[in-house]
Amino acid sequence: MKRFMLKSKIHRVRITGTELNYEGSMSLDTSLMEAADLLPYEKIEVYNVNNGARFSTYVIPAPKYSGEVRLNGAAARLGAVGDIIIIASYGIFDPEELRNFKPTLVYVDEFNRIREIRREIVEELV
Repeated sequence: MKRFMLKSKIHRVRITGTELNYEGSMSLDTSLMEAADLLPYEKIEVYNVNNGARFSTYVIPAPKYSGEVRLNGAAARLGAVGDIIIIASYGIFDPEELRNFKPTLVYVDEFNRIREIRREIVEELV
């Protein structure tokens, strides 16, 4: 049986902008994408700590080290500048892959700069 598991998350980033009249997606600082092992156009889940909104979209690169976290298109209605969000990505894993599985957790400061990256050791998942 395959399992749907957290692959990575970026914890408590702040929304820096919204653009309603854009096709869709989330623009995300490339340094954050790299740290969380996110590829352009990869599906992400977004959890807004301020208002409880939870939604899916995909990520597109924003300038590296810019701190940009921008909601585009319909997602722009689900958050405001300054809101704190959690960005999560998931993967489908075989039991063998889970034996050495370590999700990547990215923590940022108030300017969306990386302050810590952890790879959690999950003991005895399978």
